[in-house]
Amino acid sequence: MSVGMAAPRASYACDPDRSRGRQFVEPPSRTRSPFRRDCDRVIHSTAFRRLKHKTQVFVFHEGDHYRTRLTHSLEVAQIARALARQLGLDEDLTEALALAHDLGHPPFGHAGERALDACLRAHGGFDHNAQTLRVVTSLEHRYPNFDGLNLTWESLEGIVKHNGPLVDAAGAALGHHRDAGIPVGIAEFDAAYDLTLSSFASLEAQVAAIADDIAYDAHDIDDGLRAGLFAVDELKVMPLTADMIADIDRRFGGLDRDRRGAELVRELISCLIGAVVSEARRRLEAAQPKSADDVRHCGRQLIAFSPDIADAEKDIKAFLKQHMYRHERVMRVMREAEQIVIDLFLRYQQKPSDLPPEWRDGATPEGEAARARRIGNFIAGMTDRFALTEHQRLFDSTPELR
Repeated sequence: MSVGMAAPRASYACDPDRSRGRQFVEPPSRTRSPFRRDCDRVIHSTAFRRLKHKTQVFVFHEGDHYRTRLTHSLEVAQIARALARQLGLDEDLTEALALAHDLGHPPFGHAGERALDACLRAHGGFDHNAQTLRVVTSLEHRYPNFDGLNLTWESLEGIVKHNGPLVDAAGAALGHHRDAGIPVGIAEFDAAYDLTLSSFASLEAQVAAIADDIAYDAHDIDDGLRAGLFAVDELKVMPLTADMIADIDRRFGGLDRDRRGAELVRELISCLIGAVVSEARRRLEAAQPKSADDVRHCGRQLIAFSPDIADAEKDIKAFLKQHMYRHERVMRVMREAEQIVIDLFLRYQQKPSDLPPEWRDGATPEGEAARARRIGNFIAGMTDRFALTEHQRLFDSTPELR
């Protein structure tokens, strides 16, 4: 099949007409499938709009052309839809999951997450995936009959399990949850509305997850080049990008720096998408799933890079970790951002009256854990800009984060 052609809907795709439904029963839409409706609800949510001013790597005011959580989410959605189209999956569900995957991220990227996790350590910690689930199930207040967005079971499953099962058949936590256990927000919701945490997620969710990796690799290279943290030729230390750069130089000799970098990013995205499609087709041929439930119980991830591309992709992440995420310029700003989040959390704990009126009282019985989680929810919803404004309001000195 040509790379540009869409595959017919596959039997193993999620079928919107066979959705397991919503936690709160609603009449169906006359014009939209349940998954299209989920996607539209994500786009119209307050949390999605806030992503415009949430850090990806660079704080929003460092430059207009760097990625934010919003532009990152749009790029993930574009890549995810391209993959879903080739594999015959439901594009609406795939897009909904791609657009929703970062709704729970706090201000200042991973620095903000580390800070909130430390502040909430005595009360279950902070996990951005669990926070995304909170956003779409309780923290959005847009509808008259329920809190949250009341997404379909398939969307909630995909948000929680896009990286694989969280527990084994006996209920023991897996992977990076093995030590700390399942994040409290996921565990509490699953107890009320079973998401079968021991099974894999749909192919649509798996596609959204790997599209996130592809987007990260490509746009962080693009932003790193733009910021001058490294040059195109420094990427020649990795065989995959070295070959691409050599081919670009052969075909377009004398390109200026910006166009040379942009062409590399395009080539990288195309290469990784093609590699995922090829490997997914190979695994699907071997597994022979006949339904979305077959996918959930096949015992392995079906959307993945081939072993050689997986190694190359790890090399890219290692390069970015060394040359970008741990660059002193980035680290210095993130250390200051982390302290801003800690300062705000401690201040609200000590002086709850500094919180907005709607955040001072919770609907759940009061207690230290409930108060701490409510403060965490408030801070997690902040944009970078609002967190800085709040810090300036409450403290005599606030870092400029530059």
